[in-house]
Amino acid sequence: MFKKGQQVAVLDDDMIGHVVKVNGTTITIETADGFELDFDSHELVVLKEALPVNHIPISDIIKEKETPKKRKQPTRKAKEKYLPTMEVDLHIHQLTNSTRGMNNHDMLTLQLDTARRQLDLAISKRIQKVVFIHGVGQGVLKTELEYLFGRYNNVKFYEANYQKYGLGATEVYIYQNVSPN
Repeated sequence: MFKKGQQVAVLDDDMIGHVVKVNGTTITIETADGFELDFDSHELVVLKEALPVNHIPISDIIKEKETPKKRKQPTRKAKEKYLPTMEVDLHIHQLTNSTRGMNNHDMLTLQLDTARRQLDLAISKRIQKVVFIHGVGQGVLKTELEYLFGRYNNVKFYEANYQKYGLGATEVYIYQNVSPN
């Protein structure tokens, strides 16, 4: 299947090379940087057309990486400081491809588990505000979310911005100096 001289790509890595040796299922490739590496045949795929390989000297690459670049500081408007940094859409069609075989309890459980995971993630990443978009409906999910948020001693929650989310969203503010439950 593999022949000497073919251009191949490594499936689980961003690497391209040319086949230099075939020994059973072990294929040796030479990368653009001149390194010879061995791979099993199932780890490689033959490229149909030759991809351009940039032959940039390594010294140029090292020099570019070592040269400090001026970092541009993002300018934040005062209003943006108070906008939520994380939104979580809990509509069931956003969480699963199909609800086939799921009853209402299963869907609600999936939504609540997602909300709990995302809130824990926000706490661990020190994100201060999270908006959970739950929709209006009959209010079951909203009630369950309020019960969930009430179990955390480091959060307060309230209706999210009506102009942006309508009635179907709850904003959670996380106090960062208090450890989570």
